[in-house]
Amino acid sequence: MPELWDIYDSERRRTGRTITRGTPMSADEYHLVVQVWIRNSRGEWLISRRAATKSYPLLWEPTGGSVLAGEDSPDGALREVREELGITLDPEKGVLFRSFRRDKASWENPGFLDVWFFTDETPATQLVLQPEETCDAMWASEQTILDMMAADQFIPMKKHPYHHELFQVYRCL
Repeated sequence: MPELWDIYDSERRRTGRTITRGTPMSADEYHLVVQVWIRNSRGEWLISRRAATKSYPLLWEPTGGSVLAGEDSPDGALREVREELGITLDPEKGVLFRSFRRDKASWENPGFLDVWFFTDETPATQLVLQPEETCDAMWASEQTILDMMAADQFIPMKKHPYHHELFQVYRCL
């Protein structure tokens, strides 16, 4: 079944139109994407490794993806984590950390990126990975993630380098 996205205008208002994933979008059309950063009580972050068949193959990342037609941002965040890692997060433990507008000049598809923060304690051994999306996952320290970024083992974060602030804000929980 094809994946459908709601189309938004530049002010993040739904237009009432949908588009099938992979269909080119015009410069004045946007869709919604989420990234989900999950931290445990030991200060570690849950990251997953992208499948070899995806763009940025075998690089590490926070869980995320496109919000489907009819979903809102928190629903999309919860669904992506459930699909890719097999975790059902508590919606009450989620916080919208940042939101960015991504324009066509700098991204394949223009859209809004919502960055979510959640807490969870699921052991990595209990994760259920979606093979089409992820091939590995682990809990990693802030320093390990920064080292992976420096070694180009993590998805590029240069367009929205919010991770330093995210780590700082949630370091003391």
